Amino acid sequence: MNKIKLALCQMKVVDDKNQNIAKALDMIANSSDKDADIAILPEMFNCPYQNDKFIEYSENVEDSVTLDNISEIASEKDIFVLAGSIPEKDDSGKIYNTSFLFDNNGKIIAKHRKVHLFDIDIPNKVYFKESDVLSSGNDFTVVETKFGKIGIGICYDIRFPELSRHMALNDAKILFFPGAFNLTTGPAHWELLFRSRALDNQVFCVGVAPAINDEASYHSYGHSLVVSPWGDVLVEASEDEKLIISEIDLNEINKIREELPLLENRRTDLY
Repeated sequence: MNKIKLALCQMKVVDDKNQNIAKALDMIANSSDKDADIAILPEMFNCPYQNDKFIEYSENVEDSVTLDNISEIASEKDIFVLAGSIPEKDDSGKIYNTSFLFDNNGKIIAKHRKVHLFDIDIPNKVYFKESDVLSSGNDFTVVETKFGKIGIGICYDIRFPELSRHMALNDAKILFFPGAFNLTTGPAHWELLFRSRALDNQVFCVGVAPAINDEASYHSYGHSLVVSPWGDVLVEASEDEKLIISEIDLNEINKIREELPLLENRRTDLY
C-alpha cells in the first residue's frame, strides 16, 4: 500500500478529560468519513500540558478510559489511530508520556514512551521540566503495519537526530512525532526540525500538535504538518483547531533515494 491518507487531528485540549476524549473521537470519526487511513492525535491529547495535570490525568493501560474509547472508535470506523500521547502510569507508580498505535481492529500494536524529556529554562520566557514528574522511556519504536514500517517519537524526541536516523535505518518510511512546541520554540524550530529530519533521512515526517488554548497555562504552537522526503512542507495548519487530510505516496521515497543516495553514501567506516 503505497498511497496513504493521513488525518492530522489538531484539537484544542481543555481541563476536562471527558471533553477531550469526546473531541478526539469526533475528529477520528470525521477522519474516517474522509477516507483517511490513519488518524493522528496530538501529544497529551486528553490532558492539559502541566505537570500537576499529568499526575491527575494519568491512567494505567489495563483500565484506561481514554485508550478503551480510542480502541472502540478505531474498530468501529475501521481506521488506524496514533493516539498522540497520554500520561501513562505503570504498576510502580511511574508516569510516562506515552503514545499508542491502534490498528483498524482496535488493537494496540505499538507504544512509545517519550525518550527525551522536555526540560527547559529560558529566562523571562518559559520554564518547564517534564522530569519533575515524568520518567523517560528507553526504547526507539519502529512497527510493521500494512502501510509498511513506521517510526514513532514524541515532541522533544525530534531534536535528537540519532533517534530519527536509527528509525530510518530500521526501515521506517514515515516518522510520526505528536508534539506540543510552545510559542517560543515553535516559531523558531518546529518546521525547521521536521524539514531537517525528513531531509536527513529521506522519509516522510509528520507532526501533530494541540491547537492553541489561550486559557491554558501552556500555549501550544499548533502548526501540525506533513513534510516530504525532499524536505517540502506538504500541508501545515495554523494555531487553530483543524482537521487536515493529506495523502502521501511512499514511492516518492525510493525515487528520491535513487536520485540522491544519501543513506548509501554514508561513511560507515568513519562514523
